[in-house]
Amino acid sequence: MRIEAVVVNASPLITLFRSGQADLLPRLFSRVIVPDAVWREVTVDEWDDAAARDLGVQPWPIRVDVATSAQVEAWNLGAGETAVLSHALAHSPMRAIIDDADARRCARTLGIPLLGTGGLLVLAKRRGVLPSVTEGIEKLRNAGLWLSDDLVDLLKAQALE
Repeated sequence: MRIEAVVVNASPLITLFRSGQADLLPRLFSRVIVPDAVWREVTVDEWDDAAARDLGVQPWPIRVDVATSAQVEAWNLGAGETAVLSHALAHSPMRAIIDDADARRCARTLGIPLLGTGGLLVLAKRRGVLPSVTEGIEKLRNAGLWLSDDLVDLLKAQALE
């Protein structure tokens, strides 16, 4: 099943903007949902980076207010993770783009489809949007996203590189 709509957490947004790869989101998906809690986290006034400056001027993010799910709230995640997973749970089969380990465990337990920031690059290669994931992975790492060598090897293998 082709992924058309996603709901994105703060960390993927921040690292995608910092690495100059945020344009992958509207190129891959027809709807990119950003919950209010995530929007506020990314654009707080103290931040002076690409994500804080650029999120609000992009035409593609759809900002939404999210009613949180009691099932998700029980996991005691951050406000952004809770909003992302609550929205995805209420709007199945929407995919959640999230990297936080606890939030990913919650999503798997609740049956919420996931995509990580690294997996986004693999999808972009598979759809012909990127010629290779290797450069994108390095950009993500340089932007502050920690990716283990084993995960990098897995992403490259999934991208047939």
